[in-house]
This record gives sequence, structure tokens and C-alpha cells, in this order.
Amino acid sequence: MRIFLFSILFITSTVFSQDFAKHVNPFIGTGGHGHTFPGATVPYGMVQLSPDTRIDGSWDGCSGYHYSDNLIYGFSHTHLNGTGVSDYGDIMLMPTMGEPSFDNKIYSSTFSHDNERASAGFYSVTLDKHNIDVRLTASTRVGFHEYTFNENGQANIILDLNHRDKLLEGRIRIIDDKTIEVLRRSEAWARDQYVYARIEFNVPLVINKEKTNYKSEEKIYEGVELALSFSKQVKKGEKILVKVSLSPTSYDGAKLNSSEIKHWDFGKIKKEAESFWNKELSKIEVTSNDKDKLAIFYTALYHTMMQPNIAQDLDGKYRGRDNKIHTAEGFDYYTVFSLWDTFRGAHPLYTLIDKKRTSDYINTFIKQYEQGGRLPVWELASNETDCMIGYHSVSVIADAMVKGIKGFDYEKAFEASKASAMRDVLGLEAYKKNGFISIDDDHESVSKTVEYAYDDWCIAQMAMLLGKQQDYQYFMKRSQSWKNLFDSEIGFIRPKKNGGWDKPFDPREVNNNFTEGNAWQYTFFVPQDIKGMIEVYGGNEKFESKLDEMFNSESKTTGREQVDVTGLIGQYAHGNEPSHHMAYLYNYIGKPEKTKEKVHYILNEFYKNTPDGLIGNEDCGQMSAWYVLSSMGIYSVTPGNTEWSKTTPYFDKVKVNFENGKQLTITKKGMKGYLKELLAKYEEEKINKIIPVPVIEAQSKSFKEKMMIEIFSQNPNDEIFYLFQDASSGKPAWMKYTNSIEISSSEKIQAYVKRGAEYSNPVSAQFFKKPNNYTIDIKSKYNPQYHAGGEEGLIDGIFGNENWRKGEWQGYQSQDFEAIIDMQKETKITKLGANFLQDTRSWILMPTKVEFFISKDNKKFTKIASIENSTDPKEYETVIKNFSTKVKTKARYIKVKAFNFGKLPEWHQGFGGDAFIFIDEIITN
Repeated sequence: MRIFLFSILFITSTVFSQDFAKHVNPFIGTGGHGHTFPGATVPYGMVQLSPDTRIDGSWDGCSGYHYSDNLIYGFSHTHLNGTGVSDYGDIMLMPTMGEPSFDNKIYSSTFSHDNERASAGFYSVTLDKHNIDVRLTASTRVGFHEYTFNENGQANIILDLNHRDKLLEGRIRIIDDKTIEVLRRSEAWARDQYVYARIEFNVPLVINKEKTNYKSEEKIYEGVELALSFSKQVKKGEKILVKVSLSPTSYDGAKLNSSEIKHWDFGKIKKEAESFWNKELSKIEVTSNDKDKLAIFYTALYHTMMQPNIAQDLDGKYRGRDNKIHTAEGFDYYTVFSLWDTFRGAHPLYTLIDKKRTSDYINTFIKQYEQGGRLPVWELASNETDCMIGYHSVSVIADAMVKGIKGFDYEKAFEASKASAMRDVLGLEAYKKNGFISIDDDHESVSKTVEYAYDDWCIAQMAMLLGKQQDYQYFMKRSQSWKNLFDSEIGFIRPKKNGGWDKPFDPREVNNNFTEGNAWQYTFFVPQDIKGMIEVYGGNEKFESKLDEMFNSESKTTGREQVDVTGLIGQYAHGNEPSHHMAYLYNYIGKPEKTKEKVHYILNEFYKNTPDGLIGNEDCGQMSAWYVLSSMGIYSVTPGNTEWSKTTPYFDKVKVNFENGKQLTITKKGMKGYLKELLAKYEEEKINKIIPVPVIEAQSKSFKEKMMIEIFSQNPNDEIFYLFQDASSGKPAWMKYTNSIEISSSEKIQAYVKRGAEYSNPVSAQFFKKPNNYTIDIKSKYNPQYHAGGEEGLIDGIFGNENWRKGEWQGYQSQDFEAIIDMQKETKITKLGANFLQDTRSWILMPTKVEFFISKDNKKFTKIASIENSTDPKEYETVIKNFSTKVKTKARYIKVKAFNFGKLPEWHQGFGGDAFIFIDEIITN
């Protein structure tokens, strides 16, 4: 209670000289691919009370609302701001009139944008079906509804707990005719989310319809199918007010949180919400005569403050990562950490204008480490979604530490960071051992390698600050791992497979070796070693040429269609985060005019005061944080480094009001005032540079008779040594490499580079001699993204595993699979089989059936087996199934046919799309 009273007193007793909230346009980003929502919320609030126009889980409906829609299903109390995966939409209410229904096609209503309004902390709309005016506002933990019924008759308020995601457990308890308690436990992106709610009506209502699995005499409704309708007779113009308080912990928590609003004065709460927004938005004052620029800026700042979200009750209780209830002591506990996105710009912005919350976020990280065993990656409602890559919590921590932000335990934060980096999952085991991740080790290998390297640099900065010299040297060495994937001949960071470069290589290709991007967009992700990156290109001029080439290339990618890769300037993609620092790289080679040119072009062209005014997903404030910082003329290219990269500000005047009461003014002529924050310099200790690993090249991973192997180093003066794994008297342990190596049997080879007294990490490659001389003629056409090494990848004796993104499976979309194997001579056959994989979420489904045929002449084939699929297409775990049959026959040719699942059904998120068949090995015994 103490916390709440303080916040209300502060807000109501503060007079702001300017109304910044008036510039906010919550509709920016609700169209296109912005994925924002227009509803009522306060800064960092638990409640986001907003209309839901999409309930199908579609990509452009992730926030629950899209501006192109004209149908509202209801108003729910939790929403995500600009994510690429759908969740939330909890505790949905919908006012209707007449006979109530729980069919959302019936209780939904059309609406017009002409009758829709939104501002900071407020939303209103008219529902056409029954002419109901809806107004919404909120406090931190309470949503406030006002429904005006413009017709006489029976008014209903529908509470549908089956709205949007899967209901795991539902419970509604009737306290009295004006109060109910709700538990909604659900599964979507967050696998086990708890939301408790207390719903209060300003007038008595009766239950006039119910849907439930169980009802007790105490008026408790329970089940996984649960909805109630509350009703009263109304006169034209009559209002019904509703308050909904949320809690992640308990009914008591929701009751306590309801004390945030003790009255029924809607206008007062709306005004307090606006005051709360003005308090936060006043931290940065910009001057402009252009109303659109002011709307874009303050909406961007608004979007950065919509999350992370407070996730504790007024008494400090919260649900931890261990699903137990804890109490936050000395800090506030938050949720919704889209760290792959927000470490780049949003969190550096918070270190500038919100140090207190930055400390709270890190204390939240530490508690999640203590209760869940690791730092958050993409945490949502006390669930780790493991979405995206890296361990970017360490970037947030390091950035705060080097900037001197206090309020958290530096030693514990370092312990948690080191523990997260020393795990053996998601390619980390290979990364630690080899100094890079290859395709053989894990998918998205390039992105993981370079992002782990940056994160390791962040941990090194913590170690240096804490005087941990051994840890500093260890993690600084790991931070150079990007060099092991840099191909100096072509000037790209690119994927490796089986010790060598993966081929063919197209830097424009979006594939599973990268996270939502391609080689162009990841080659420049070396923020921790920009000087080293420039050096490997051969100096400033060559590096400038490479940057120019990227910005001036054709604005078109190849490979997989990636909806996130938008806002292309050449191969720069502003619509997704990996590109966000790149325009500032010109500053590091003495070309600030090019930084200004690119930054101001992006500010002008990719941010508009329209519903489709964002060029890509908002991504929990990162897209907007780039705008806020860049328009101020600053950007944090390397979070964890105290320096800000600078350019000409976009506005005539920018004033930053810091928490300590000091001010900084930025104009096109320079800065004055409190300069400590923005003029800090970073000094890095000297470290020993790593020697990049050698490259082992061969025609393929498998061969028939003999194969030549070559080993290269990036520096022609290096010495290379190699070893056959099964060393014997005829094969000495380590041999100096001088010429190509010929092998005629299956071999595993290791190699390392020696440069003076320094050595690279060893790298290995494994080559298999095929067990036979069979050939294969594939009649279908595999997707070039999923080739498994070519046609003979299906008969090379190398079996793919569940991680199909590593490239070991062949994929066929929109077609059946058919192939003929030539065993070169008539052969006895006792068993035939083929392995198929299913990953339903990724549109990969088992074939409906597999048929086997035999022939002696490759003309006349006889069917000898037809095997129906028995795997449920709704099985969401990855499954490998062997379709096999025992036979007793002789033949030279074997034909395999697998029948595609076809169009994806209505229950699938990709409804209407074409399914894939994934096959790896065809087995003949």
C-alpha cells in the first residue's frame, strides 16, 4: 500500500510545464508490421487494456490488434508491444445487448476508425452492433472500463476465459453481485502463465448465461471451457463501469492491487494516467514546429516505456521463475524482457533516463538466475520462452556497471553472467571448445557465434571492473571468436561445415545459419572489436568500401522469405535489429558525414505519423529507441562501453532531464550542461589476439573411392599441423601440412595453426567412405535451403537428427517425393526404409503414406509395400519416424514415393500454406 500511495501523491501533486502526452499517437505501428496496440496503459504498467481484433495467432495479430481490421472481439487486459510471437490477451470482457452468446462470431462487433480515439492512457470506440460506447483507461495494475449503452434493453458483459490462447485452468468465484474473482492459467508463447483478477462492477449484475465444466454450490465455476455473462436492464444512455485488477500471485494480490482505484471517477483516473505519462515523457524535451515529428518522437518514447512491465503486487509479492511466490525487497520485479532486441538501444536509453528501473531490471535478472538457474533470454510472465539467441542479459548488466549504476550486487550479477556463458547448450559446448559454432553443431551457427562473442566481451568488462584478471583474459579471448568465421578472401563472416566453408555461399541468402538475416547483416556485428574488424578488411578505405557496398547493393534478399527483414537500404535492413548500429560505423573511419546521411535518411523515411509508420516490428521498444536516440544525435554502438557514437541531431533542440536533477541540452552546434553521461571515454586493456582456426576443405563429407583434402590458413605464412584421429604407426600423431592429403577410408582429421609461439584452437572434420556404390535419381525438386549436401545426401550413411536446421535433411514443399536408387546390380533385399521428420510448427509434416517399389530394368516397377502414417499432425514435438518394411526379394532398382500432407489445415497457424516433406536417409538392407 505504501508504494501505491507514494506514486499517487507524487503524480497528483506534480505540475508539468508542458503537455508531452498530447503528442502521443498510439495508432502508430498498429498497421503494417509494427505489431503495436492502441489501448490504455501507463508507463511500465501491469495492465495493457486494449481491443482485440485478431484472435487467430497470426503474425500481424501478435498484439491482438491490427489497424486493417474492422471487428472487435473484446477488450482484454494484457498485450505485447510489437513482438513477433503471439501471446497475452488475458481477462477479456465484451459488452453486448439482447440474448447473450459465447460464440465470438456473435458477441463480436464491427467498428469504424471514425469512432475510435486513442491517447496516452486512454482508448475509446463505438461498437456498431449494439451502439455501445466504450471508454478505457488504467492505473498500473487496474483496468477501468466505461460502457455507455445507447439503447434501452438488456445489457450483457461477457467474460470469456477461452479468448485467444489455450486455457489450462480457469476459475471464477462469485463474491457478490458486484464482485468476482478470476484465475486464468493459460498456455501460448509462455507455456504456463498465471493471471489472477478481481472484477468489480459499479452496479449489481446477474448471471444470465454460463459455460463451465464444473459449478459448486458456493458459486465457483471451474474448467478449461469457461465463460459467464453478467446482465442488467438498462435505459438509453445508462453507463456500467467495471474495474479489473490483476495479480500474478493470488486472489489476495488482485484484491490488494484493486486499492489503486478506490472510486468510480473515470475522468480522474484518465487524468492521472496522462500525468503519469507526462512525468515520464518529460525526461526528454524536443523542440520542433513540425507536429508530425513531435508525434513520432513522443510516440517512440512512449513505446519504449510500455515495457518491461511491473510484475509484483503492491506488497512486493511476485511469481518467480521457479513458479513460487517471493517478495521483492529493495527493488521492483518486472517481466517482458525482449533482450535480443532491446539490449541494442532500449536498455542503453534506460541507462540514460531511468537508472532506477535499470537497477530493478538487473535485480530481476539476478532473482531469475537464482530461481531458474540462468539469466533470462526472452522472459515472459515468469516463463523463459528461449526465443532468439545469445545471453544478452549480460549486455544490460555490463552497460549498467561500466556506467556506474548502483543498486544491485555486482558480484552476484557477474556470477550469474558467467554461469549463463558456461552452459553446454545451444552450440555453447562447441563454441567453447572450438572457438566457433559450425552448421554441424547447431542451427543459426553464424549468428550465435558472433553474438556469443559480443556477450563474452561484456562479461570481460565486468571482470575487469571487479579485478578478476583471469576471467577477463578468458572472456576477452572468447570475444574474438568472430574471427574464426571471417573469410578474408571474400570479406564476409560466413558459415562453416565439417571444418570448412559451407558452399555454395550467397551473402544475400537468408537461411538457417543466421537469425532472421543473412551474411551482409551479420558480417558487421562485431561491436566489441570495431578496430579489429576494420583491420581484417585492410584498413579504413577498404572498410568504407564494404559499408558502401552494403548500403548500395540491390535491396533484395535470396533464400528463405523472412518477414522480419524489411526496411532495406541495399542489404541494410532497418526493420530488424542486427542492422541497427551499422550506419554509425562510418564514424569509426572518419566519415561522420556518411553516418549523418544514413541516419537522417532512416529517420525521415522509415518513421511516419501513420498506423503503418514503423518499418518493422516495434519489438518491445527497440525500433522506437533507435529513433529516440538517433534523433538526439547519439547511439550506443557497443553497450558495455561508456562511449556514445554521435551524429547531427534531428531536432533543433533536445533537453535531457536526468534523475539527479541535472540537465543536458543538445543542439546542432553541440552540447552543454551535464556532459558526464555523453562524453565518457572508453579505454580497453591490451590483450593477446587469437590465431584464427584453419579451414579444412574437401569436395564433400562422403566419398566413394578416394578424396583429396586441403587445409588453409588465413595467413599464408602460418604453419599448419594435422592429425588423423586413429593415429597408428603408419600415421604419426601431428604432422606438418605441406601438400594436399589423399584419403581412401573414413577418417577424422584435426588441424591447428601455429604462428610464431601462438597456436589456434584445433578444428576437426570427419569424412565417410560410402558403404556402397549406389546412385540415386531424385524425380522431385528439393528446396535449395534444405539440400542435405545434394542428391547423394540421402544415401551417404549419415543420418540427420531432430535439429533439422543444421542442414542434414532434404525438404520438399508443395509436392510429393519420388526417387529411384540404382544398386548397380541385382541384389538380395531384406529390408527397405526411409526416415522422415515432423516439426508441425515449422510446416514440416509426415507424409500421409510411403510406398516402395522394385524393378530389374528401371522400367517396370512392382509395388511391394505401402505404409500409412501413424504420427498425429498435431504432435508439436519434433518427431523422426522410420517408414520401413521387411521384404524377401531381389532387384537392382528401388523406387520410393512419399505423399505430401498438402495444405495446412485450419487449426494450423499457417492455415492454407503448403506443407513440407523432410527426408534424410533411404535405407536398403
